[in-house]
Amino acid sequence: MATHAITVAVNGAKERLDVPSNMTLLQMLRERLALTGTKNGCEAGECGACTVLVDGEPVNSCMILAVEADGREILTVEGLAPEDRLSPLQEAFVKHNAVQCGFCTPGMLISAHALLKRNPHPGEGEIKQALMGNLCRCTGYVRIIEAIQTTADKGGV
Repeated sequence: MATHAITVAVNGAKERLDVPSNMTLLQMLRERLALTGTKNGCEAGECGACTVLVDGEPVNSCMILAVEADGREILTVEGLAPEDRLSPLQEAFVKHNAVQCGFCTPGMLISAHALLKRNPHPGEGEIKQALMGNLCRCTGYVRIIEAIQTTADKGGV
């Protein structure tokens, strides 16, 4: 299989990698860069567990090829706390018990982070809209929405 040399900025660090043509961004992050916070859920773009930011926009990393990320900036859940200190959003998730099994949490955090960057003071409807692509089977979303709203009320991310 053909490989391609790509350069990406992941969580602020430049990475140069040779990737196969069929490798997804999700596979590259988990297998090549050992960034396992991004979860492999459905591999069909339906669950949102693999959500990362590409140039500031949330994308399902299982649905984009690694070669398509060439020259782009990627933010994963690990990048939300670069100095081993939880972000205000992550702290709110903990405080509000917005985590049960935790599988959806990285995607939820990334989608919420993108929303709060775009709009530091969203209403409940905007929060629900931003989370539409992220499925949770445990919490029922109430605590997740509360955590995001608390973060917004305190000044955002």
